[in-house]
Amino acid sequence: MTKLSIAQNITVCKTCPISTLKKAIAHAKDFDTIVVKSGTYKEFDVNVNKPLTIIGENYPVIDGELKGEIITITSDNVTVDGLFIINVGTSYTEDYAAIRVKNSKNFLIQNLVLEKLFFGIYIEKSRDGKVFHNKIIGDAVEEYNSGNGIQLWYSNNVKIEHNFVQHVRDGIYLEFSDDCVIKNNVSALNVRYGLHFMFSNDDIYQDNIFENNGAGVAVMFSKHIEMYNNIFKENWGTASYGLLLKEINDAEIEGNTFENNTIGINIEGSNRINYKQNTFSNNGWAIKVKGACYTNKFTQNNFLYNSFDIAYNSKVNDNEFDKNYWSNYTGYDLNKDGIGDVPYRPVKLFSYIVNRTPETIILLRSMFIDIIDFSEKVSPVFTPDDLMDNNPQMKKITW
Repeated sequence: MTKLSIAQNITVCKTCPISTLKKAIAHAKDFDTIVVKSGTYKEFDVNVNKPLTIIGENYPVIDGELKGEIITITSDNVTVDGLFIINVGTSYTEDYAAIRVKNSKNFLIQNLVLEKLFFGIYIEKSRDGKVFHNKIIGDAVEEYNSGNGIQLWYSNNVKIEHNFVQHVRDGIYLEFSDDCVIKNNVSALNVRYGLHFMFSNDDIYQDNIFENNGAGVAVMFSKHIEMYNNIFKENWGTASYGLLLKEINDAEIEGNTFENNTIGINIEGSNRINYKQNTFSNNGWAIKVKGACYTNKFTQNNFLYNSFDIAYNSKVNDNEFDKNYWSNYTGYDLNKDGIGDVPYRPVKLFSYIVNRTPETIILLRSMFIDIIDFSEKVSPVFTPDDLMDNNPQMKKITW
């Protein structure tokens, strides 16, 4: 008769028989729990190669002494919880991380504090995991010598929630990673992007804050993306935007706030996207549309006090604007139904001119600009004559 093994606890402390995390993993059997007591443990290249739960008490410090990667998970069914990991090594040939998940599934990474890092949490070729409630603070200054906070590469069905990431290259980065949920995270003060993803489909981004990042958020070469109730703000600079959409198709962008960005949304080659119930407030450009964007719908959005609501670089329009509120609308509503009786043309001639010759922005508040915008509104020559909102709302929309 086979004797069933029972999962046990292994304690790690400076005065215990087992005084290092490496030694605890070597002694552990599958599904044991390792409890790491408070203290500082100078370890790196720790390989979790069996299903284990590793829990820190009072945030023990795992100090990699800048020697390389600190913890690598290579087994299914691993939990790492409550560690303070610092001093990841830097390499320009290997992406050393504070914690890496490699070819694994059913993992849980939670309640970690990561500082003095190259990459923070790096998940590669893994699936069905959770990254919850971690604090990742880098000290990145330039792109070329810094890594990302949370990175997914060829990883599917991963939930990334309630994480705080700042001062890294890209806060959250996804590449070839489908069916993921990115929710309730704060990604701020990062050198390049607060969020950056490419070739990743069927992902949901919800209730996140992306603030004061170098270039904002970049979403590229993906389809079936849903972005709900996120905040994009204070992303300022000559090459900055709240959100860049490049080659995105069949997506839902709803309930988001774009506030105080150079460009709220910069759109290139993206089709069949529904922009609904978003608020664009105090941006340089609320929306810039560049090249080959077809069958997009902009419905029930608020455009509030932006320098330019819409910039458009083509005379051809295949997009629909309907039932939006435009703070720059000066029409009337004689029948009091809440809808302006005169259609609104959101693309101004001056916006077209600035797109072509950026230096002309210094004329923004001049009377001359009001005159040319008025003349273009009366008889469109340079702007698409069918790009208009036929049902502009008279009052700011509330949901």
